[in-house]
Amino acid sequence: MAKIDDVARLAGVSKGTVSNVFSQKRPTSKKVTERVLRVSRELNYVPNHIARSLVTKKTMAIGLTIPHGNFFFSAFHNQFINGVVLEASIYGYRVLLDMIAVEEVKTPSLASYPIDGAIVLGPTEEDGRIHLLHQNQIPFVTVGKIINEGIPDSSTVNNDNDQIIQDICSYLIGLGHRNMMFLNAGQQMTVSIERTEAFKKSLKEHQIELQPHMIHYKPYIHSDEYMKYGYNETVHILGTLKEKVTAIIADDDRTAFSAMNAIKDLGYSVPEDISLFVICGDLSMMHQITPSLTGMDLQPSELGVQSVRLLMHKLAVLDGEYQDQWIVNSKIIERSSCSSI
Repeated sequence: MAKIDDVARLAGVSKGTVSNVFSQKRPTSKKVTERVLRVSRELNYVPNHIARSLVTKKTMAIGLTIPHGNFFFSAFHNQFINGVVLEASIYGYRVLLDMIAVEEVKTPSLASYPIDGAIVLGPTEEDGRIHLLHQNQIPFVTVGKIINEGIPDSSTVNNDNDQIIQDICSYLIGLGHRNMMFLNAGQQMTVSIERTEAFKKSLKEHQIELQPHMIHYKPYIHSDEYMKYGYNETVHILGTLKEKVTAIIADDDRTAFSAMNAIKDLGYSVPEDISLFVICGDLSMMHQITPSLTGMDLQPSELGVQSVRLLMHKLAVLDGEYQDQWIVNSKIIERSSCSSI
């Protein structure tokens, strides 16, 4: 395990300077701070937490709140959490992973946690976590747009969801698809609200009439339908209503797999009969599926890194200018699940 002496030697500074960078007890130049942090990252150096807490009078912990149901985290969650934990450790912070059950989000316990700040993943409309953090004056950053009355959309890290949906629609329409089905995220999630508006706008720009069967929303997280989301909708729209859908956009890989199973059970195939596009999938696995799944690279680890940096800026750990709304780029990874009509 790396020690403070190792960091000081490689960074070309004294042990006292390294200590100052992490404790903020005395000011250090931006150039020196960045060099010390870079070397610390390379060596995986983590300062003594207890000692630093005594100096700074802080808990040296941040909260990461993630609503959950009775399921394991997706690859997106795992990569995001990994980005948060590794980046927080650079600044000497621990991460309190708070897997809040959905029905408990509005309890007052969140505000009593021993944390200096919090990162809120997957905000919903009028999110109880955001209200509590705001009321208790706990600095926080959201990963996703804030839609809470009286709370401005500030200190947010996000993907450009409007651009993502426009890119996906343009890609599929360019392949000749005009009757698309969108299996969106949960209706109350702010990311879902952004995507819905972008989907409607994209259809309008391409002079495609919005049909009732085109947009669906992920069921309540604890409902029996949640784990079947994608399968039931596909069977109903293609099998029962006989809609001539030629492309399906799935919120995540679990939804995509469910839709793919439904397509197979209906006697169709991907991509010969129906193209399948995944917004949020496990990039390490999607190429191993047959056919391999075309999707977006949302850079979940980078979302985690930037959310920590923005929170560190709010906590005055990082100096200088930093944008309150930070956008992490995304791009289409083309594989085999989409084809021309």
